[in-house]
Amino acid sequence: MPGECPPLAGEAGVGSRSDSEGVVRSHRRFRPWAGTVVSAAALSFAAAGGALAQTSGDNPSVLLRMIPASTVDVIQVAVVLGIMGSAFLSAIWLIRERARIAEENQTLRGRIAELNALLQRSEALLNLKDQRIVAWGGAAKKPDLIGALPGNSGAPEERSAFLAFGRWLAPRSATRLENAIAELREASTPFDLVVETQGGTLLEVRGRRPGSHVIVRFNSLSQAQAEHARLKLDHQQLLADHETFIGLVEALPMPLWLRAPDGKLKWVNRAYAETVEASDPAAAIQEGREMLGTQARETMHLNHLAHPVFAQTLSAVVRGDRKLFAVTEYAGKAGAAGLAADRSEIEAVRAEYEHTLRGHSDTLDQLTTAVAIFDTEQKLRFFNQAFQKLWGLDASFLNSAPDNAFLLDRLRAEGKLAEQPEWRRWKETILAAYRSVESSEHWWHLPDGRTIRVVANPQPKGGVTWIFENLTERIDLESRYNTAIRVQGETLDNLAEGVAVFGPDGKVRLSNPAFSRLWGLPDDFVTQKTHISEIRKRCEAMAQASPWGDFVALATGFDDERRDRHGQSELTNGTILSYAVIHLPNGQVMMTFVDVTDTVNVERALKDKNEALEKADQLKNDFVQHVNYELRSPLTNIIGFTELLTQGSTGPLNPRQRDYVDHISSSSSVLLTIVNDILDLATVDAGIMELDIAEVPVRRIVEDAAELIGGRLREHAIRLKIDTHGAPASFHADGNRVRQILFNLLANAANYAPEKSTIELSCRKEGEAIVFSVHDDGPGIAPEIVDSVFSRFEPRPNGGRRRGAGLGLSIVKSFVELHNGTVGIDSRPGQGTTVTCRFPLVPESFRTAAE
Repeated sequence: MPGECPPLAGEAGVGSRSDSEGVVRSHRRFRPWAGTVVSAAALSFAAAGGALAQTSGDNPSVLLRMIPASTVDVIQVAVVLGIMGSAFLSAIWLIRERARIAEENQTLRGRIAELNALLQRSEALLNLKDQRIVAWGGAAKKPDLIGALPGNSGAPEERSAFLAFGRWLAPRSATRLENAIAELREASTPFDLVVETQGGTLLEVRGRRPGSHVIVRFNSLSQAQAEHARLKLDHQQLLADHETFIGLVEALPMPLWLRAPDGKLKWVNRAYAETVEASDPAAAIQEGREMLGTQARETMHLNHLAHPVFAQTLSAVVRGDRKLFAVTEYAGKAGAAGLAADRSEIEAVRAEYEHTLRGHSDTLDQLTTAVAIFDTEQKLRFFNQAFQKLWGLDASFLNSAPDNAFLLDRLRAEGKLAEQPEWRRWKETILAAYRSVESSEHWWHLPDGRTIRVVANPQPKGGVTWIFENLTERIDLESRYNTAIRVQGETLDNLAEGVAVFGPDGKVRLSNPAFSRLWGLPDDFVTQKTHISEIRKRCEAMAQASPWGDFVALATGFDDERRDRHGQSELTNGTILSYAVIHLPNGQVMMTFVDVTDTVNVERALKDKNEALEKADQLKNDFVQHVNYELRSPLTNIIGFTELLTQGSTGPLNPRQRDYVDHISSSSSVLLTIVNDILDLATVDAGIMELDIAEVPVRRIVEDAAELIGGRLREHAIRLKIDTHGAPASFHADGNRVRQILFNLLANAANYAPEKSTIELSCRKEGEAIVFSVHDDGPGIAPEIVDSVFSRFEPRPNGGRRRGAGLGLSIVKSFVELHNGTVGIDSRPGQGTTVTCRFPLVPESFRTAAE
């Protein structure tokens, strides 16, 4: 009926969210009814008023009759008529609206039926046994689980167990899935994964976010899908491993490279780029920068022809420094891959270690203490020469790395170890060092009387180092030292020389009774606690010029330079003490005092006598020089007048006169020679003779000396043989003195050479010296007088034709020694005499001046 509310649509059928929303929309359409009814009433009222006006217009009298007398009545009628018209219109609109709503409800019921069918189909699809869905709502924290997975998939049915992916998925798959779900929920990032359960079953997982929901679906796979998924999972694993490997390779400090089949670089890591000084790996590949040299790459290429793997240490220049790299490269059909590890520091450390090891071995080998090193298997690995020498074993046996127990058995068998009452137990005690962590010490008394201190030092890495120290000499030295100390004490106590040793603190360390006796000190005064200052107080008054102030300063001073001191001190009682202050290495000072009263008195007497002798010698030299110069002038006159007489300018001489004149001439010449020799010797003795050093031709000086002696040689039919083939052309010397030396040598030889014999004069060079030798076939010189032939005034009358003053050979020796040369004589009775003079080619004085 009009005015009644129509029944609500959508009450039949299965309720759904869509139906509810439709009903709500239907109720919302009836809310503006109040305004509509009012509007309709107003329109009806207006229409009625218009109709009334139209009617009254045709017949005004009728209108007047119909209108009440009052205006209020007219208005009420108009309102009633408006309301009735509005209600009529509203009824018509409501009838139409009800028909529309009924039609709309019918449509909604059909839609709801379709949705119910769709929902049933969706639930049937979702509840299949090959998938499971996890859905999160917009504001829901806990997800909904729909569907189920097969029992053989390894996925648990329970909700909490299923959502704990780490319990039933493989660790890597669980991590990837949780990371993917987190990104899907936070950033709406979809994903498609293949995960693996702990039982090895593969599942496909897809994640999407449709609208405000997050959906993650787990699907079980067929065999073909599982194989595809397995390949996909392996591919993902390979990609992940490749990414991890590339990250590791980029982080490695070792250069790594890949080569194409043609040998060119196609990939390098950052370390390779830094090694070849490229800005980045791409630049290194583009520029073709090679880390290894051409020769090294050719060696690698030749090696790959026979073997795919190349492993060798090569050198390369990196930033101007040559370094060593352990290069490993594998070559396959698709190319080659290589890795270089810098071994420069390792090789340097290894070389240093080997150098240190060799140094230690060399050091141990130079020790006098025997050292042997055994490894963990008790095998001998090192021994020094002292070890081999101590036991007298063959080097071949020791180099064969014998066992320690076998070595002990061999030493016992050879009698080099003392017999032990229980050999096996003793050996086990010795070898227990290999099971110990502390060093052990043993004393071996060998059968040959030696005492050996044996130290076993276990090594941290196993093995034992054995040290054999021969203490025989040490024990003997200690014994002898103790004996020497006792002997020294007895000796010091019985010495006539006073000895006192003071320490750095000035206190007495050692003294003997002679020290107290010489200085007049009481016997019990000087002890080891007596200070030097107390001794000074007692002794200072006993000496005329006391040295004890200096003694105190030397004993207690801190001078950097410690100098010994010697001197004499005269006591008030007339005793003269000679003292010596000697600094000992340990900072102590030793003072010795000797009574030299008698010695000083004798020395003073000898000095007085020596001064008298020196004055007499000076007087003798002055007399000789004066007499020689005074004799030379008369002799020169005698020789000159004799030569005038022999020339006949003063008249002829009879034979007897001529004979006398000849004797006068020869005697005068001999006397002049003696005077000249004495004068030369006196000049040499006085130290005033100076040599005129110049270059002397050897051949000419020899010929001049031969010409001077020629007359005497012809007188006795003596031949002179000269040999200068081995001589130098010249040497530096005083020519006149060399001529005089050769003349004296030839004159001495001519005096003793038999008639018609031969005198040999030879000259040769020996090293930096020139040697003159004169040999005669005379009677020779007896051994007992050979040493006196160079003495002055020692003539030798045995076999000589002339008796001279005995100065010829003395002159020779003096002149040769002035040249820094030497003279030697070789003579035997019946075998002649050879005199040898050796001159330096360049005298030292001349060499110094030349420099």
